[in-house]
Amino acid sequence: MKTLVLNAGYEPLAVVSFKRAIVLVMNQKATVLASDTAHPVWSISGRFDRPSVILLTRYVRIPHGRAVPVSRRGVLRRDGHHCGYCGKTATTIDHVLPRSRGGADSWENLVACCLRCNNVKGDRTPAEMGWTLRLTPRAPHDSSWVVRGVEGGQADWQDYLGVAA
Repeated sequence: MKTLVLNAGYEPLAVVSFKRAIVLVMNQKATVLASDTAHPVWSISGRFDRPSVILLTRYVRIPHGRAVPVSRRGVLRRDGHHCGYCGKTATTIDHVLPRSRGGADSWENLVACCLRCNNVKGDRTPAEMGWTLRLTPRAPHDSSWVVRGVEGGQADWQDYLGVAA
């Protein structure tokens, strides 16, 4: 089980193990905002609920410019696993401007794509094909993208991830 760590300003910082979260709480470096009562942790001195979301007591300065690295999984997640051309389920990614023509591996040049559209498009641009993109590809800016592990998070995390966004 994982725990979402929030900065003192309620912005998501990290996802840590519940053991690390308990240590932070016991050392009074964090307070528990939400816990899982169904799966308690037992110790010699008693029973503790597993923390699901904790809030740091002191503010941790985050350097600006934490860019989200481009990845295949990230592009598919950004586009909701839907093809940028036809809207069907996407399993691959496509370069809008092909790499052979100088297209970069960037958030603005990559879209999720179904296998059929990817094969038909080949080494051409959407304009040459007469196609239009269903969305404008851009880098994700939501705070949940900066924190690794949030995409496989728990339902009670959504309330805290929406605050900073």
